Amino acid sequence: MRYLSALIFIMICNAVNAASLKPDLTVFRYTHAVTDTDSVVRKNSVSAGITYGSDALFFGRTGPIKYPFMTTDVIFNTKPGFFIYGSALKVLGYKPLVDEIDLGGGYYYRLSKKFTGTVSYTRFIFNKEANIIKSSASNDINWKNTYDWKYLKTSATVDYLFGKSYDIFTTISNSKYFESSFNIFNDQDYLSINPSVNLIFGTQNFVQRYALDHQFRPEIDNIALQNENGRRARANAKFNMLNYSFKIPLAYNMPHYTLEASYKYSIPVNVEGALKNRRESFFNFTFYYVFY
Repeated sequence: MRYLSALIFIMICNAVNAASLKPDLTVFRYTHAVTDTDSVVRKNSVSAGITYGSDALFFGRTGPIKYPFMTTDVIFNTKPGFFIYGSALKVLGYKPLVDEIDLGGGYYYRLSKKFTGTVSYTRFIFNKEANIIKSSASNDINWKNTYDWKYLKTSATVDYLFGKSYDIFTTISNSKYFESSFNIFNDQDYLSINPSVNLIFGTQNFVQRYALDHQFRPEIDNIALQNENGRRARANAKFNMLNYSFKIPLAYNMPHYTLEASYKYSIPVNVEGALKNRRESFFNFTFYYVFY
């Protein structure tokens, strides 16, 4: 009950305390391979990006072995704030040519100079041979709000996942954006860094679903499947703290593109059921281009 009360409080704070995104780049969905400058273009634009990641992470949980991946993303933004996007993911070293395709859309709103947010829906489409833990989910309704306190930016995001399993998550992120006062190669480029501390709360029914879908895979050697309706399943349905993480993204920026390298240290907690997650470091490299 105390977690339900905390969730209601966070959602109320979302409605009161959301924030403006920094202009110049485009980013709506944290699940996509976009830069961490958390910014948006207030005119029609198309953004395309490609990312390499050292391991697939899904709401603070990873699979039983490392799954390095590549993603490509395309986002079309309209001046009124509506956007649509598509993404493709390939797990490196495994058979499927494409493991996952995501399609979605949503709306960006600005309630004040410091208070903005997005509402979006995403459909996940997986290859039947996909092994990533995210493959236990099919749909995501996402509501993100951010408030810029000047010295700190706070984001609160609520996700409702449904399909094979049903889960709800709340992600709280505090970040501080820094931009270099000097140029590197010309008078238009600059460096930026946006360190953040992130907390994830939620249920983890997707872990149980993943175990059921992959129990025949011999390489899944750290999944111990129990009675689907037993103690582990009930524990997975509880709303708990799931993960702490610390992220440091360093980006090289030009008017139309960004090249970014980021490091994340993830600390999973309350690991229930099938997965034996551990503390882990993640490295991502992203190139993103904006067409006006």
